[in-house]
Amino acid sequence: MKFKRKPKTDFYSLFAENGRNLVKASDLLAQVISEDEPERTAARNHLHDVEHAGDEITHMIMRKLNETFVTPLDRDDISLIGAKLDDCLDFMDEAADLIVLYEMHDIPKRLSKQVKVLQQCSQLTADAMERLKTLTDLKDYTVEINRLENNGDRYYRKMLAELFNSGLDAITIIKIKDIIESLEEAIDSFEQLANVIETIAMKES
Repeated sequence: MKFKRKPKTDFYSLFAENGRNLVKASDLLAQVISEDEPERTAARNHLHDVEHAGDEITHMIMRKLNETFVTPLDRDDISLIGAKLDDCLDFMDEAADLIVLYEMHDIPKRLSKQVKVLQQCSQLTADAMERLKTLTDLKDYTVEINRLENNGDRYYRKMLAELFNSGLDAITIIKIKDIIESLEEAIDSFEQLANVIETIAMKES
């Protein structure tokens, strides 16, 4: 009788930790769009710290992956989950950075709708990362992320239409469009991660 060697590295705890980082990042992003200077910059800087912590976890996942002989999931799947979690953090950090760097004084209220979607996606994803080890009870997570992404798409299209009909000067329009698109990419990245998790769950079942 052959005994399967138990993997020593707990990749699931690393995924769960970065899931919690998503929640922190989305809450800080909400502060960035709601606060005035200097609180806005302080929140952005804190978000940078969370993103850097996420990078460290991603690097640890890749390093441990190279050092571990037996892995709980396919190596490519572990790498992909780590990379997609990192994408979610990166895009939220990018959006916050643009708001500060562009010195946005009047932030469109509709941006808060996109950020609210990101907060919901972050919490759902963090909860899913806690359950990833068993690959069970994930169907509601993937369905809800897809619904939220569809809502995000509607907000994105409506905001672009309103922006181009706003009568604002060209430079301001470009700045706001960049921010809207960064938020849209962040929302899309959550759906891409959910699709990866769904595929892995089906393959491992």
